Amino acid sequence: MLTFWDFIKGQFARPEPVLTTDLAGKTVVVLGANTGIGFEATKHFAAMNPGRLILACRSQNKGQAAVEKLKAATGYATAELWLIDLADFASVKQFAKKFEQDGGRLDILVENAAVGLSKYEATKDEWETSLQVNCLSTSLVALLLLPIMIKTATDHATVPRIVVVSSGVHYWFTLEKDLCEDPAMLKTLGSTEYCITAKNMESRYLLTKLLNVFFVHGLNARLAPATPLIVDAVSPGYCYSELRRHFSGVRAVVDFVMERLLAFTAERGSRQLVWAALAHQDHPEQLRGAYISASKIEEVADFVLSPQGAKTQDSIWDEMVEILGNVDPRINSIVDKYLSPSL
Repeated sequence: MLTFWDFIKGQFARPEPVLTTDLAGKTVVVLGANTGIGFEATKHFAAMNPGRLILACRSQNKGQAAVEKLKAATGYATAELWLIDLADFASVKQFAKKFEQDGGRLDILVENAAVGLSKYEATKDEWETSLQVNCLSTSLVALLLLPIMIKTATDHATVPRIVVVSSGVHYWFTLEKDLCEDPAMLKTLGSTEYCITAKNMESRYLLTKLLNVFFVHGLNARLAPATPLIVDAVSPGYCYSELRRHFSGVRAVVDFVMERLLAFTAERGSRQLVWAALAHQDHPEQLRGAYISASKIEEVADFVLSPQGAKTQDSIWDEMVEILGNVDPRINSIVDKYLSPSL
């Protein structure tokens, strides 16, 4: 478990250097790339001469501004803006279809986009927004692009990576027993009845970061060990972030003070995303299903590793595949072709 004292000590640890490598010819995609740690990560990748660098953003204006800002900061002049709105399944499907039609390779997918809502808001797909954005759509992107990444590995003799940005706050959330035994857990968690309770929404971000860890573990468990694809989860640490811009009242005041006392810059947090995408080039298998923090592999929450956690993870996976299969039937064929039942 991560104690609050462990958290404090981590925020005062010496900064880790930025990991670098030559990305010539490779394609990097960063979701949520127009601001914060996502944008800072693109700056680091741009300095490594990638063949293609795709900034996947929700807003045309903000995304284009990020592309121009990136060019001014790094001199990298060929960054591409692709639009994707994770609060809209149709947008995610369109993004994946565009990538299929583009015909290019995909070596690194950094899934950084997230929201930090504390009040219930429904998407047009009738899901609670943070559950759809942080979890369902994040998983949908990864699964839809999985065949392209495995093909990239085969065609170019490389080992692509999916990096899911989670958080150390996953240590501080445990699912209630009755939820763990609910065969429709995700639907319950996304329902108006569950989310209308203020207490449930106050811990929503913690829940979604736990679900990110479950997804990484679940996907890794279903990939054959010989599959040339690494999926890992990473915590960037507590950083200055727009995620908490929705805070109000006492919560906003406390966060304001904590940021000024403890928070990393977005640039420092982004180094963890880069590390997760590039570390252990000689032995990438070390990062299969790993949870990364402070440029090293850490053990996840006790709940995740417990028998109840393992059972919950499998239940969530099965429900997620059913939900996403209804969103896009390709999910079922991808799961059948590339994944196997969890061992």
